[in-house]
Amino acid sequence: QVQLVESGGGLVQAGGSLRLSCAASRRIFSINTMGWYRQVPGNERELVAEITSGGSTNYADSVKGRFTISRDNAKNTVYLQMNDLKPEDGAVYYCKATVVSTTAVIFRYWGQGTQVTVSA
Repeated sequence: QVQLVESGGGLVQAGGSLRLSCAASRRIFSINTMGWYRQVPGNERELVAEITSGGSTNYADSVKGRFTISRDNAKNTVYLQMNDLKPEDGAVYYCKATVVSTTAVIFRYWGQGTQVTVSA
């Protein structure tokens, strides 16, 4: 089991920055992949960025060059630094942890979400 707690959301003007944090209840070096997703009402949840236990990263095209995902294994925390925010970045942002067991069973855990609102 992994509990995830997001924080750092809020209201920001277009062009501004926010840093989201996702604190995990277990050591994140044992978690295969951690990622940030976002969802607006009426739309499907979409991948924003993800990072593997080895440090490889993957970003949605819409955020490349503006967002940076990072992890601090000592703090069991993953961050999403969001710069040059646009109104279309406004959404509820969710943290996700994917764990693959030694028997190849995949477990997925989600945080409760944090709201990001970007004013024009």
